Amino acid sequence: MAKHKRSRKTGLPPGSLIHVGIKHTDIPIISLLDYNKTRLTEKTVTLVEECYPYKNQPTVTWINVDGVHDAETIEKMGKHFGFHPLLLEDIMNTEQRPKVDDFDEFIFIIVKMLNYPIKGGELAIEQVSFILGKNFVISLQEEAKWDVFNSVRERLRKGKGKIRNLGPDYLAYSLLDAVVDNYFSVLEKIAEEVEDLEEEVIGNPGPATIQNIHQLKQKLIHLRKSVWPLREVIGSLERSESKLIKKSTELYLRDVYDHAVQIIDNVETYMEMLAGITDIYLSSLSNKMNEVMKVLTIIGTIFIPLTFIVGVYGMNFDYMPELNWEYGYFVTMGIMLVISVIMLYYFRRKKWI
Repeated sequence: MAKHKRSRKTGLPPGSLIHVGIKHTDIPIISLLDYNKTRLTEKTVTLVEECYPYKNQPTVTWINVDGVHDAETIEKMGKHFGFHPLLLEDIMNTEQRPKVDDFDEFIFIIVKMLNYPIKGGELAIEQVSFILGKNFVISLQEEAKWDVFNSVRERLRKGKGKIRNLGPDYLAYSLLDAVVDNYFSVLEKIAEEVEDLEEEVIGNPGPATIQNIHQLKQKLIHLRKSVWPLREVIGSLERSESKLIKKSTELYLRDVYDHAVQIIDNVETYMEMLAGITDIYLSSLSNKMNEVMKVLTIIGTIFIPLTFIVGVYGMNFDYMPELNWEYGYFVTMGIMLVISVIMLYYFRRKKWI
């Protein structure tokens, strides 16, 4: 996870358009879909001014901006559509907590979009901002490498489902639903990692096991930070009295809310499982150490009487008759061997070895 420097905004007045996040130099890509029941227009524009005519169209317009690092683009769009400067500031600050703000004429939503292409890889988190207006939805993403909206685009192109027949509030719901559904695919990969770690800890934990546990725990923490506020966002939209959200859409938002709650439950479950795996790992290390100490203790216990015998006959007194006995060495070694065998037999009966 990249660390962003929020300190760049220190001391600046509210509404200052300073990008906080990963630095990008690419020109923002603006794609536009304008549709109604019977037709669909899709194009990519190079200038933000080309979006201006769609502000008051009778059709539904979806404007998607890939790249929020260009202050000029964000400022021009904000001035034409009448967005508050604080809203524009939040768009460019990619460290915002997921939230929803109702500005009467439009609704501003911030969520986190996840990318987890391969199991065991890096979890990428990108901020996505949505602005729901009377006849438009504007989505603004950090970069154009990936998003989860292709399914929505295909439904619009093919006219599948209700999306072409309903308004911009249903489009906003569809985009939010795509973000939430992607959380499930991320959770599936994380669940596989948790299961693999559990098998590794129980079977043969190695030096890298604790590092893998720590990395997975960090992913779950970032996931929880993204999804916990999302529940509040969707709940606020569901309960909103804004004229921009129709009663018919509230039912669909309730479904997304249920999905968010389910994701939170899964995340908490995996966190608890990971805590249990950590305890098992520490217990396994402790058991291994106990086994080593037991072996060393048994060896030391066996050598105590043998060391005593060797010490007695190593005192070098002149009048020790056994020292001059021709069988003294062999008898002493035999006694030491018998003592060792008896002690090993005793330990075996006690099931200490």
